This record gives sequence, C-alpha cells and structure tokens, in this order.
Amino acid sequence: MTTLATIGVYGLDAPGFLALLRGADVSLLVDVRQRRGVRGADHAWANSRRLQALLADAGIAYRHERSLAPTTELRHLQYAADARAGVGKRTRTQLCEAYITRYTQEILDPAPLDALVDALPAVGSAALLCVEREASACHRGLVAARLAECFGLDVVHLGGRGAGAAQAAPSSTTCVDEPTGSANSARASAAVIT
Repeated sequence: MTTLATIGVYGLDAPGFLALLRGADVSLLVDVRQRRGVRGADHAWANSRRLQALLADAGIAYRHERSLAPTTELRHLQYAADARAGVGKRTRTQLCEAYITRYTQEILDPAPLDALVDALPAVGSAALLCVEREASACHRGLVAARLAECFGLDVVHLGGRGAGAAQAAPSSTTCVDEPTGSANSARASAAVIT
C-alpha cells in the first residue's frame, strides 16, 4: 500500500522540515497552497523558489497542485471562524464545519484526484504541503483523508502537536472508481510523526 504524508511549514525550520521528509522517505512534495509564500523570516525558506531549490538539492521532486488549493473566499471564511474562536492561523487545531463543507463541495469533490494518484512516485512516498502545523487545521488533511478513503493510501501526518494520534477524516465519502463504476470503501490508517 502506498504511503502519503502531509506536512506543514509552521513550527519547522528548513533542516527540521527536510529531516521529516527524509524520515518518511518522501521523493515527491505536492504543494497544495494557493499562494506559495509564507510571511516572516523564520519561514522564508518555504517560499516557492527557495523551497524548490531546497528540495532539488535534497533530491526531492516538487509539484504544485493549485486545483486543490482553497479559494481566497474560502480562506476568509476560515479566518472569520478563527477570529470568532479567538485563534490564529498558526494556532488553529481544526477547521470550521462551514469551511469543510464548502471546500469539499467546491474543490475536493470535482478535483481530478486520479491524476494526482497516478503521479505518485513508484519509489518512496509523496507528501502534501501547506502551511498550517496541524493537518486537522488545514485543507491538506481533507485531501489526505479523501485519498486514503478512495484510493486506499496509508496517511502519515509529519510534525504537529498530536504525535502518535490518529486523525480521522472529517466526513465519510463513497468513492466511485470511474472506469468500472464500482464503489471503493477502503479505509486507511493515519499516524502523526514529529
């Protein structure tokens, strides 16, 4: 079974980021950010050009999947929920239900996930990248859950505060295999590694 990792930027420096990727045998990083920049000197290494150079030096391929990025409107929906809850993007631990529903309907449901799965490396694993530290606080967690459920991938969340805790998919989905039309109800395990 293929393993898919997820990783965020916050809370990591470049050496720590690369160490987590190497420890998970990542050979392809899939960037699912809309804006591929991160504010602040501590995370300047994660800005697109610097990140791509860092990965190239480490022998890790890079792919940008903008089709999986939330729209600006969706991001602002989550920011408003964060403000009501008194949390910031860097300290958020979960997504609001309205964001999950709309992201799933507007982005995830129509996304061509077959093409992404076909692009996964034959050797090593792939990792989904966004900025939030916790996969449960980021759309990459929703993408990973869908890929696990529909394609039987094992998911491991790198970094984050919940070391060793499984993160369940926020909702259940019936996956239909397009060529055959058969339902796939595969379940996969999730782990968090720091």
